[in-house]
Amino acid sequence: MTTIDENTDTDTDTEAEQLRSNLELIGRENIDDLEAVLSFVGQYDVEGFHRVPDNCPAEFTWDYEKGSKPQLDRLYEKAKKAQWNGQTDLDWSIEVDQERVVIANAEANPAQMQWDESAIAGTVLEKWDDQRFIQFGIENQNWLLSQFMHGEQGALLCTAKIVETVPWIDAKYYAATQVMDEARHVEVFSKYLDEKLSGHYPMNAHLGLLLDDIVGDSRWDMTYLGMQIMVEGLALAAFGFIHAMTTEPLLKKLLRYVMADEARHVAFGVLSLQEYYKELSAAELRERQEFAFEAAIRMKDRLVMQEVWERMEVPTADVMKVMQAAPERDEFQILLFSKIVPNLKKLGLLDAADGWLRTKFTEMGAIAFENLTDSTEDEDAFADGSPAERQVA
Repeated sequence: MTTIDENTDTDTDTEAEQLRSNLELIGRENIDDLEAVLSFVGQYDVEGFHRVPDNCPAEFTWDYEKGSKPQLDRLYEKAKKAQWNGQTDLDWSIEVDQERVVIANAEANPAQMQWDESAIAGTVLEKWDDQRFIQFGIENQNWLLSQFMHGEQGALLCTAKIVETVPWIDAKYYAATQVMDEARHVEVFSKYLDEKLSGHYPMNAHLGLLLDDIVGDSRWDMTYLGMQIMVEGLALAAFGFIHAMTTEPLLKKLLRYVMADEARHVAFGVLSLQEYYKELSAAELRERQEFAFEAAIRMKDRLVMQEVWERMEVPTADVMKVMQAAPERDEFQILLFSKIVPNLKKLGLLDAADGWLRTKFTEMGAIAFENLTDSTEDEDAFADGSPAERQVA
């Protein structure tokens, strides 16, 4: 992610010329180049941890007036009452048999979970027996929950950074509650992986690139845009789909509780950026459009789950054949942007720079979501009480 001079003042023609190409933004011209996506596989860091340079300025404020930003203050008050305990508010005594869960999920969701014979014809999958397909489902579970866990740690770091860098006391107050939320999310996903599933996966390579960009940028609003709007927005949609599809009761409740928090988190991003983005120049908005597009592609690339295909020893050519023969899988991926597009519209990013980002989301097939309600209208965002007290289901 490159930085444009914040004082740049150019006319529309020059701005259009400065818009970067797909190759410059994501490293390839064709956003649907599956071979390029699959070639980049996440690996564990040899040292066991990953450092990202973070040169952001910590900003004190001497304006301690609580409530000067009423909507953020209201969100903060709701967040204080919405805390839940991951150790005691979930029933960890529930036994999870991964094989049974895979079979039950496939039976409950045949359109999403079962394989079309024509899609796997001529690939190694054609020779798999039922047990091999079940193992694939188990690996998929392990991978999915691992990515949720890694993404929540990214959110934990980014929200702590927002506390440091955002200039308003109401935003610092709310962000501090989100730090607690994210710590709880990392805790429950890690516990579920360790106690109920059968293995961890490293962070997906494309997700890692995106989180490095978000953490490494020194500007507070880029942290908001990358994490609160893009990553959290897609996560909220993904949690909703998995919650609807899973037959496993512990995971269903865990996801529903996390979703109640995530609704506040995304609303926090929209409320914080909406006013600020009205003050930015065309060049500044253009850079944020490019970053939103880059983030969208990185997250879409993540959904290819190349780490699972590699572990299952499926050749890249076979993966490409299977995925290209099953267009409904790509449609499912696009549905995960249903929370992101209306929020970007509310921020004014879809139509800035002559609608460049609108064009990009149209090419992705996701623009149809623009008229859905944005996250400031999510009933969970301003709900009273914790999800455990409200008995959400």
